[in-house]
This record gives sequence, structure tokens and C-alpha cells, in this order.
Amino acid sequence: MITIGFIVNPIAGMGGRVGLKGTDGQAGKARERGAVPVAPVRAAEFLKGIRNADLCVLACSGPMGGDALAEAGISHQIVYSPAGETTSAEDTRRACREMLGREVDLLVFCGGDGTARDVLDAVGRQVSVLGIPAGVKMYSAVFATTPSNAAAIVRQAGETTVADAEVVDVDETAYRNGILSIRLYGYAVVPDLPEARQACKWVAESRTEAESQGAIAAFVRGIMRDDTLYLLGAGTTTAEIARSLGLEKTLLGVDAIYRKTIVGRDLGEREILRLLDTYPRAKIVISPIGAQGFVLGRGNQQISAEVLSRVGTGGLIVVATPRKLERTPVLWIDVGDQAIEDRFGDSISVVSGYRMAERKPLRHG
Repeated sequence: MITIGFIVNPIAGMGGRVGLKGTDGQAGKARERGAVPVAPVRAAEFLKGIRNADLCVLACSGPMGGDALAEAGISHQIVYSPAGETTSAEDTRRACREMLGREVDLLVFCGGDGTARDVLDAVGRQVSVLGIPAGVKMYSAVFATTPSNAAAIVRQAGETTVADAEVVDVDETAYRNGILSIRLYGYAVVPDLPEARQACKWVAESRTEAESQGAIAAFVRGIMRDDTLYLLGAGTTTAEIARSLGLEKTLLGVDAIYRKTIVGRDLGEREILRLLDTYPRAKIVISPIGAQGFVLGRGNQQISAEVLSRVGTGGLIVVATPRKLERTPVLWIDVGDQAIEDRFGDSISVVSGYRMAERKPLRHG
């Protein structure tokens, strides 16, 4: 039997669907915009996969883990309780240190990059850690690709070796202003099951990349119709599509274009759904960012299961340069709705140049 520590950041991911690009210091604003907690749902998905595992589970009380464990019917021991109703990064760090002192074999946390940094600050490289993806911008390599894969890693944790994984720091202020600024924060120790963990995201730049983006933009511009609303996701490739139309889009947000005019900038899920009431014919143009291969579910939670249901699977246009596709042999979709994800099948066509496309394997969360 192995002992795991289990910690949930209750506010992780709340800013995603409402277009805040992160929740650090923004939880109040996220709630004002109608955001609901994401982490408890992701935690429940994970716990479903370890319900019958032979584990000793140490946890925090209430929304930091105890509530989810009790609901899942998993026996556990509470070793840390936050002082107030509102939890903080310091609560995460204190809980980690308490669990480290009780000699856990693996520390599992549910959150995003900010939570990963708090965990690393508390335990360093003294114990293996594993992230359940629940944040807005998960760029670090300590996260499983999905909550169910996190459960699979935990079930095998006693039989695996360990490896180093990058924890990165994203400047949230710059990120909200459309600038992606990433630096290496440190290295954590993780279970060595790379097929179930995501790679670290970095930004690719080269002349070849720019030329490929230009070719993709020319093709997409040529197929755009005047009776269709186009929702452009984050990234430099979609930004190049907008630029080819003479428009400047939000680099890290979702913008809406109709008849070659921007009709919505940096949209949240609610604003997108309102636009779909006005423009019933719509398409979504998105690109996986960095090396992880997530088409949906990382950094673009505004394009939710409900949005996808309204637009339809035929309305999704995925674009990526050949270089990026070389680095991402498998693409992922993880919107938290299995029925919606199943509609996409096991592969997807990706526009990779002018009148060029590649079909890539597609896995679901």
C-alpha cells in the first residue's frame, strides 16, 4: 500500500470560461462574471478512478479535498484544515508540508500552474508530485493529460520509476494583456509515465513557422463566408489569420469575426453563447498551443461543451503548422463532457498549409 496526499485548489480554473485567462487574485471577479468551481468536478473524475485502489489517503478538510473524498466514498485521514472559509496559496503550502512530514509517497494536487508552483515551493524534490489538470493555463509538465490518466498513474505509482518535470511560471498580468511570458520556475519529481503526462508548453518561433502560418491564414481567409461567424481561439497561428484580414486579435483570448469585422474581443463562454443567438451559423478556428497537443480544454475553456454543442462538430476548424504537428503526434480534447467528446471520433483533420491538411489521432479526456 502506498500513501498519497490529496489537495484541491477550490478556485482553480474558475477564470477560464469567463475569459480571465487565470484565477490567481481574480476569484472574486470570476464569481461576478458567473464562474462556477471547476476543480471539484475534475477531482471527482480522478477519485472515480482510484476508488478501488489499495491506498492510504491523507487529505485536507472541506473544499480542499475532504468533501470530494467523502462524496466519492473513499476512506481518508484529514491532516490539514484551512483557518477560514476562503483558502489561499499558503494553505496549499502548509498542507503540502504537513503531508511531507507524514512521509507520503506521492502528493497529488488538483489545480493549475499556480498550484504547481506552490507545491514545488513547499516540498521541492523531496517527494513525487502529480497534477490533476483543473487550471486555466497548465503549461507545466507535472500534470496528467486528464483526470482519468492521473488516476491511472496513481494506480501504478508503486511500480514506476521517477523523472524530472518542468514547473513553469507564467506572468499572469502580461498574460491578461495578451503577452505570453514563460520562464522555468523549477523541476519537480514525478512518476515516470510520460504517455499519461503532458509535455511542457513552450512558444515556437522561426521563419519557417511564420511562412507556414501565412499559408494557413491565406487558405482560411479564402474559405470564410459572409454569412458565418468565426470564433478564433488563442495562439499565433489564429492571430495570423486575423492579421491577413487586416485585423488585430487578442493573442491569448477568443475573438469573434463576422464579415471580416471583429464583433467580440476576449470573449467568455457567456458572451460566445449570446453571439451564437445572433449568428446561428458559426465556425470555431483553433490551434493547439505549444507541444502538448490539446485542441480543447487547455487555455480555451470558453469554448465549452455547450458552445461545441451549438456549433456542431462540423464547425470546428483545427489549424497547426507542420513543425508543430511533428512535435505533437497525438491531439487531445478534454471539455468535461464525454458525449460531446465522443462526437469527434478518434481522429481529426488539421489544416497545415494552403490546401493542405493532415489527419491526426485524437484522444479524449
